[in-house]
Amino acid sequence: MGTSYVTGAKPDQEVRVWMDGCYDMVHFGHANACRQAKQMGNYLIVGVHSDEEITKHKGPPVFTEQERYKMVRAIKWVDQVVENAPYVTTLETLEEYNCAFCVHGDDITVTADGIDTYHIVKAAGRYRECKRTQGISTTDLVGRMLLVTKTHHEPDDALLDRENTRRMSLCKESVSPWTGASQFLATTNKIIQFSNGREPKPGDKVIYTAGAFDLFHVGHVDFLEKVKTFGDYLIVGIHTDRVVNRYKGSNHPIMNIHERVLSVLACRYVDEVVIGAPYAVTMDLMNHFKVSLVIHGQTAYDNDIDGHDPYEVPKGL
Repeated sequence: MGTSYVTGAKPDQEVRVWMDGCYDMVHFGHANACRQAKQMGNYLIVGVHSDEEITKHKGPPVFTEQERYKMVRAIKWVDQVVENAPYVTTLETLEEYNCAFCVHGDDITVTADGIDTYHIVKAAGRYRECKRTQGISTTDLVGRMLLVTKTHHEPDDALLDRENTRRMSLCKESVSPWTGASQFLATTNKIIQFSNGREPKPGDKVIYTAGAFDLFHVGHVDFLEKVKTFGDYLIVGIHTDRVVNRYKGSNHPIMNIHERVLSVLACRYVDEVVIGAPYAVTMDLMNHFKVSLVIHGQTAYDNDIDGHDPYEVPKGL
């Protein structure tokens, strides 16, 4: 097993917590589990299974082990990543990394032989559970892609519809029409939990980038990691579902705006997110956030609905 340190935390002074998993098609539900696990201690170590182990027990993963390792390292609550972690969690693994206990979600994970992968640590009393994030799963996301539906999109005015918000908040369970699973219900508390809560310091160089950031993946991580090197404080604008659908078509985005916001907020390179950012970068936006530099990737982009280049303002400065 290889290991890498992600943060500057001092492991010998912390209560160390172990998590492990496949982390294939990493989404904000995975990040939320890491957040909860980190709260149970001070230093979070995440073991990621190899392609070979996953193929043996579940079938081949979508992403390679190197891509999955990088995705987990990018989660802001992760302090250390252990590569090629064993599929069955053992006491030897906990001892090797000086972890007090192991944390996993409240769902069952089994080997190819049907054995609970956590039966050893459970029997030893060194197992804790965190709550699974309702309404988001890899299976759900795959279902949205295959069924080519748009029912998961949020209308632009839904964020302002107080009655709709009240009604949804009172529902015991909101059932998804495309998978039958409960839909993710965004709350301000969840956004606060994912947010850094850090304002730019005087003298900080503020960088701005914007996009869909749909199905947050290793390419997004590489991009944001590079963008962050250009300044001190990174703000990411997330376009609305309607805007994304306009320039991507079909049933895009696969994840609605609430889900995409949390996916980006969970990334350690991001300091702030603008929810429902305008497609065109305006002078008002740049002045409001004191943006020094606007960055876009090398992918082509469409003009705004008025025919103008959406980056006309920052290009002209």
